[in-house]
Parts: sequence; structure tokens; C-alpha cells
Amino acid sequence: MFRGYNLKQKEVVNIKTAERLGRISDVEISESTGNIEAIIVPRKGCCLARLFGGGELVIPWSAIEVVGEDLVLVRFFDIDNEKLS
Repeated sequence: MFRGYNLKQKEVVNIKTAERLGRISDVEISESTGNIEAIIVPRKGCCLARLFGGGELVIPWSAIEVVGEDLVLVRFFDIDNEKLS
């Protein structure tokens, strides 16, 4: 078992492409169940987008394959469409 705050700042890597998507900045938690629903990763090079919204990837918890000590591996995630392929 791990704690939610231990996820913050872990590197997120796409398993299929080995692309580093960025570091976790936040998590979405279900109000009704208390379960983590998604991880939030700021988009690379989108400083202005982050200021005005839309500068983050919301990766569903179901896409996560492995949570390691330093990395989180996710199933192929289509960054352009922000959905699983």
C-alpha cells in the first residue's frame, strides 16, 4: 500500500512509446468513495496553457500499470486526444 502524497512528483512514462509524460502534480479523488480516479500531469512546455487552463493531462487511474519507487508506468495514452488507445 502507498499513500497519495507519495505519488506527487513521480515521473509518468508511457509504456508503449517509453515517452516521459512529466511528473504528477495532483490527483483526482472521488468524493463518494475516496478512491483515486486520475492523476494530473502538467503538459510539457505549456506554461501559458497552464495559466489559462487546459495545460494538463488527466490520466485515468485505470491506465496505470505499475507504480514504482520513482516512476509510474501507464498504458498507451494518446496525448493529443487525451484518451487511452
